[in-house]
Amino acid sequence: MPSEPSPIILVLAVLSVVAGGMAIATQAPINAMLNRTIADPILTACISFFVGFVALLVAWGVSLLLREQSFVVPDVSAAPAWIWIGGMLGTVYVLAALWSVPKLGVLTVVAAVVFGQLMASLVIDAIGAFGLQAKEISLTRVLAVLMVMGGLLLSRL
Repeated sequence: MPSEPSPIILVLAVLSVVAGGMAIATQAPINAMLNRTIADPILTACISFFVGFVALLVAWGVSLLLREQSFVVPDVSAAPAWIWIGGMLGTVYVLAALWSVPKLGVLTVVAAVVFGQLMASLVIDAIGAFGLQAKEISLTRVLAVLMVMGGLLLSRL
């Protein structure tokens, strides 16, 4: 069994996810403004993903240089077919946010996103989906989800 990460690594991991959450909250109104400018949600999503794709290519290239590695085509022939849908799932979020941010506001949209993430996470953990180790659905985990649902409801008052 792998050892527990050091406290500093745990703090950095949490901070990186907080930064990611802040990026998602910021991305939604920026994409909504882009959509108001070009008036085409599908094209808006394409532009958003293209810019992200270019940024990832640059980051990947820099990481290869820093690690002094060359590009090697990985063998994915034995991988399950479902591993390819992650980006498609991201389009569900981007399109939903594009449509809902102007109607609900960023706070409510993000609260709804977090609630949806937690609901899916409970199920994924409970069944050990996607090769993860199963984790039971405890009362405290259910209460955490219900608290976020309460926050979602309060965001509309």
